[in-house]
Amino acid sequence: MYMRSASLLFFVLALGACSDTVSNSQGSRSLPPLPEQVASLAAPNQDLATARLRPEDNCYWYMHSGPVETTLLPLRTTRGNPICVKPTA
Repeated sequence: MYMRSASLLFFVLALGACSDTVSNSQGSRSLPPLPEQVASLAAPNQDLATARLRPEDNCYWYMHSGPVETTLLPLRTTRGNPICVKPTA
């Protein structure tokens, strides 16, 4: 019983640490405005105010605030494709 409680406590603490990192990844700095072309491609019901280009994959991502957690999700078109930028040569 003790081992089960300790495992559960560790899991909850680890999960809490991860969610704090994702939700605060934006910090208090202001994001640059989303280009007009990207905004016109984006499907509805996505938070364009939090959308930003991630250099790791050259795709736009936004913060989705769900009922339980806030998660970074890829910005998608109405067809469900991620919105990405071709790297410059």
